[in-house]
Amino acid sequence: MKLFVTGAAGFIGSNYVRHVLASSDDEVTVFDALTYAGNLSSLADIADNPRYSFIQGDICDREAVAAAMAGHDSVVHFAAESHVDRSIVDPDTFIRTNCLGTNVMCDVARHEEVDRFLHISTDEVYGSIDVGSFVETDRLGPRSPYSSSKAGSDLIALSYEETYGLPVIVTRSSNNFGPFQFPEKVIPLFVTNLLDGKKVPLYGDGLNIRDWIYVEDNCTGVDVVLRNGQIGEIYNIGGGNETTNRELTEKVLAMCGVGDEMVEYVEDRLGHDRRYSIDCSKANALGWKPSRSLDDALAATVEWYRANRAWWEPLKG
Repeated sequence: MKLFVTGAAGFIGSNYVRHVLASSDDEVTVFDALTYAGNLSSLADIADNPRYSFIQGDICDREAVAAAMAGHDSVVHFAAESHVDRSIVDPDTFIRTNCLGTNVMCDVARHEEVDRFLHISTDEVYGSIDVGSFVETDRLGPRSPYSSSKAGSDLIALSYEETYGLPVIVTRSSNNFGPFQFPEKVIPLFVTNLLDGKKVPLYGDGLNIRDWIYVEDNCTGVDVVLRNGQIGEIYNIGGGNETTNRELTEKVLAMCGVGDEMVEYVEDRLGHDRRYSIDCSKANALGWKPSRSLDDALAATVEWYRANRAWWEPLKG
């Protein structure tokens, strides 16, 4: 199979490409605009693989997408603006990339008659839940420009399946962490700050709850859904690791060998969702489940950032 993978110079996408090349005979073309979060150094270790190629381009550029996608069997669409804080400051960019870009991708893909179009989304489209866990048929309740733009992109992709028969599948993942994550997100930000002797900023009371999944586990889930998921369906992919931000911070502090004095409580994020939780029974039924515990994966992540200053120091600068 020949895969066309957007946004794969970014965090999850680069890990996914590495997984595909290691676990299959597939060929992979990465299509990425190389914005601030796209980094070819995240793919440097596979740059010489004959089954990998890279094309720089914008998913909103229809002609560029059409030229690059031609001849591919399936699309895995990771490309998106993804940081909530940035979306609050600059919502226009999120609507353009996540909604317009997804529309261009779907429209080109239907003309190319691809076999499968996997749209990568987030559990944030459901909004906050006090008790229980969201299932894929629950009403969407996004509460930030980022999550709203992703909810919109989900609906755009699914509408192409209904209207044109584009073979769309959607995954909604919980909070990812692991190697090659841009250090604006909480775990790499906290780890790299602490490695530099700087304090970590913790929003509000620190009791917001997130479900964390190691990026390699998410990538295996995404790949299982691509190959075995049912067209027109949505699949939640979570780690089963619901943790308050305060508890997560304490784990990172301990792994970096420092104490609570390195925590600085800051004003809460606007519209900060209190709790995310998703039911992953549908993905589990395909034969997937996460393989790493939160503590083991978090320790591996801390060690990766400790050993790879050359990757993250220029990004923080």
